[in-house]
Amino acid sequence: MTTDQISHSRVLKIAIPVVLSNASIPLLGIVDTGVVGQLGDPVPIGAVGLGAIIIGSIYWLFGFLRMGTTGLAAQALGAGDGAEVSALLTRVLLFGGAAGLVLIALQWPLFAAALWLSPGSDAVEASARTYMAVRMVAAPAAIALFGIMGWLIAQERTGAVLLLQLVQNGTNIALSAALGLWLGWGVFGVAMATVIAEIVGLALGLWLCRSGFSGSAWRHWPTVFDGAKLRRMAVVNTDILSRSALIMASLTSFLFFAADLGDVPLAATQVLIQFLYITSYVMDGMAYAAESLVGQAVGARAVARLRRATWICSAWGIGLAVVMSAVFAIGGGAMIDLMTTSEPVRAEARVYLIWLVILPVIAMPAFVIDGVFIGATWTREMRNMMILSALLYAVAVAAFVPFFATHGLWAALVVFFGARGLTLLWRYPRLAATVGAPI
Repeated sequence: MTTDQISHSRVLKIAIPVVLSNASIPLLGIVDTGVVGQLGDPVPIGAVGLGAIIIGSIYWLFGFLRMGTTGLAAQALGAGDGAEVSALLTRVLLFGGAAGLVLIALQWPLFAAALWLSPGSDAVEASARTYMAVRMVAAPAAIALFGIMGWLIAQERTGAVLLLQLVQNGTNIALSAALGLWLGWGVFGVAMATVIAEIVGLALGLWLCRSGFSGSAWRHWPTVFDGAKLRRMAVVNTDILSRSALIMASLTSFLFFAADLGDVPLAATQVLIQFLYITSYVMDGMAYAAESLVGQAVGARAVARLRRATWICSAWGIGLAVVMSAVFAIGGGAMIDLMTTSEPVRAEARVYLIWLVILPVIAMPAFVIDGVFIGATWTREMRNMMILSALLYAVAVAAFVPFFATHGLWAALVVFFGARGLTLLWRYPRLAATVGAPI
């Protein structure tokens, strides 16, 4: 493969299915809420909302398996090591299954701790426990799917990822309505729909990965359980987990700080944070493209390909960021009005909309260059730069919020994303130099 083969069309072929796949994610929450909302009782709505947040947070921490698998598999592919590509698939499936069984065994203390941190009424908590207990049945499948998606992305098969997400989410939506509403199973039915969908997703994912099982390498146990490979996988995934935990802590603290500023500022912040999620969903396309292409370049020790992949993904990232900023500037008010009918919240959100207009451009490197580092499996640097960024965010909160209130809080979040991108850009020349040639 030559440098010229990393083209704009190749990047877009990877990125577009990711964006389309991400677009289906919010629909799940809307349908589940709509189903239980038809029951005429606020308890099921609160239970599904609370339970989904808790289960989602637990599973989200295992997102390192998706990212780590993409980097490791892409590098093995770039190095022409097909046996390792297949063995890695077996490794991540075994890990996903084992991690899921551990979660099942520990579910009750996990639920107790989560409900202590985010308590609800007795009725809501009881229904939420039912929802979470049912959802936890599919934990091995849910976590293994992270590894399957990472393995497919490494090979630029994001179309397969899109198919997987559409089938899984479509199954979930259809069964949620059928079991939760038509059969009258309520919260239990909504949870069971998700369990069945995750099992269907795992079955389809295994079929999509059938090329990995075509030879004997996937079950060559000395290779699968190679000590050096297992240690590297553990280090990469531990670093990513630490980095992800810091992101979650920073964003969670952002909402906690907003809560201290009053009910209306909190509600406005909750509305505006959806703009950040939209930015993330779009930028993920370029980040995933960078992960795959950079990982293959690192595996092949081809620095020119690494640099070209980084440049093309960044160029598209900049373009998309500018478009999103323009959309938020022109249509942000209408988007706010769609999300809330409260006039005080609408007015408050408009005051701070300017920060969401700024944020996509500032945050772009935090997403795209993050993908470069994941593909290169420079996860220790990612972790260290995240620690530095989180510290800068904490300093910004302490410095800005007492004087500028909500404006200061949004400024601190911009500092956080800006620091993430700048610190990674600072380390990028060293990364490229180690691949085989100086920049």
